Amino acid sequence: MDITLVGLRVLREVAERGTFTAAARTLGYTQSAVSRQVAALEQATGTRLFDRYPGGVRLTVAGRALLRHAVTVLDALDAATRELGRGEDDSGPVRLGFFPAAGAVLVARALATMCRQYSHIRVTTREGATPSLVRGLRAGTLDLALLTSRPPHRLPDTDDPSLLVEPLLDDHLVLAVPAHGRFADHDGVTAADLVGEKWIAGPAAADEPSLGVWPGLPGRPRVHHTARDWSTKLHLVAAGAGITTVPATLRSVIPAGVRIVRVEDLPEERRRISVVRLPGPATAPMRVLVHTLRHHASDLAEQNRE
Repeated sequence: MDITLVGLRVLREVAERGTFTAAARTLGYTQSAVSRQVAALEQATGTRLFDRYPGGVRLTVAGRALLRHAVTVLDALDAATRELGRGEDDSGPVRLGFFPAAGAVLVARALATMCRQYSHIRVTTREGATPSLVRGLRAGTLDLALLTSRPPHRLPDTDDPSLLVEPLLDDHLVLAVPAHGRFADHDGVTAADLVGEKWIAGPAAADEPSLGVWPGLPGRPRVHHTARDWSTKLHLVAAGAGITTVPATLRSVIPAGVRIVRVEDLPEERRRISVVRLPGPATAPMRVLVHTLRHHASDLAEQNRE
């Protein structure tokens, strides 16, 4: 088969980004150039590699098989390039993806430890929604990903080979309210108290559900403000613009002007934070980073119990 390295790189980017347009933007190509590379790969392999649909593309079974080999080839080439360029330098890169709420505390604390104790290990990070991070793992552009899940905590996808999932921390949602609003003297609120409240939530998308409204709340919530960033949401709460949900692990970075209260008469909303990777041997730098994440997850678990 006449398969080029450029074609394999295009395959990996399209698989991760989910559209030819996004892959072209990342690679610095035109969309037509990406389309030509995919067409050349499909001609060389004699099979369709992507299923096209209105919102983008998905790998076929054959595409997933080729992607696994492409990741091996491209990673080996990158390792050879690093080795030839740095001689005996044993500093190792680790590419970590994480869901948005993990960045402010768990990831930040882990990176601080890595900088102090393991400065020879180069960690790069990328925030994203679960589907994007899983595509990154499958495409080989991420080594590890921190994902969050709700019970019953199914695997993040059903592709082969199955991803390895290590639970780090069980978390739960709490409610962030203005410190000087109508709930200023409340430790807990009921569903009836929340009727008519203005909510601050993340924008809903096909692969990224709206975050910020208490799940299962009766009636249709009034979302007055949308923001992806947790810090922005919390500062809007502090300004009295509305209320939002927040993982309990973010208590330590709650800004002034915000109070945390319980929702007393609705089921507790549990979340699990896990570190996820492809099966196979983990590099020494990956093991060090996972060990560091475990340590800080354990500290956060203790704080949540207090």
